[in-house]
Amino acid sequence: MSTEHTITAPMPGVFYRQSDPTDDPFVEVGDDVSKGETVCLVGVMKNFHDVTSDADGTVSEILVENEDAIDVGDALIVLETEE
Repeated sequence: MSTEHTITAPMPGVFYRQSDPTDDPFVEVGDDVSKGETVCLVGVMKNFHDVTSDADGTVSEILVENEDAIDVGDALIVLETEE
């Protein structure tokens, strides 16, 4: 049985899908991710913080556009997980 799991912003800042504009995004819809894997970055005052998945699953939605401002607790990425 699969369920939805949402990865949320751990802090306010700017959402980044990749570490450099020329790099591929960390994840795309349909990608499998493992618990602890980096799925995006949050930029705060020119410092970048990894946001890691807190569950194993498949990316079903990316809810934020690259370089959007986010706040703590905002929903970022939805995973389909197996229970």
